[in-house]
Amino acid sequence: MKSLRNNLLVLGMLFLSQLTFSQAWKGTGDQKAQVGLSAWGYGVGLTGSYDYGISSMVSLGAGGNFYFSDNNKSNFFIFGRANFHLQDTLNLPSEWDIYPGIDLGVYNSGLGLAAHIGARYFFTDKIGAFAEIGNNGGIGAVFNF
Repeated sequence: MKSLRNNLLVLGMLFLSQLTFSQAWKGTGDQKAQVGLSAWGYGVGLTGSYDYGISSMVSLGAGGNFYFSDNNKSNFFIFGRANFHLQDTLNLPSEWDIYPGIDLGVYNSGLGLAAHIGARYFFTDKIGAFAEIGNNGGIGAVFNF
């Protein structure tokens, strides 16, 4: 009976360790969703984006920023985005992902172009935090699918 309890304890520990393993960038097929505060760039407001890994270093996605302030008479920026993930190149720990990227879309009924460098850190396999700086950026939570 004691042996069974010890075996169940070991199996439980292995299961829990798999739940807490985090990996920020997996490459092709990787999917991330981010929500947070758009803290600089075209204005202050809410931001959300989605990225899909198309190769070991590149992801494509889309996003939107909805601003509280009336900066330049616009209250949104809807964009497509491309990121270049440097996790393998920089030999980063699996929890970290650093990526420069560009955003191209509609801003103020015209063309919006932005560049950023971002970082993600995953606390678990599914949940982490992100920060992006540049002429469009924000901070918030990131979710792994």
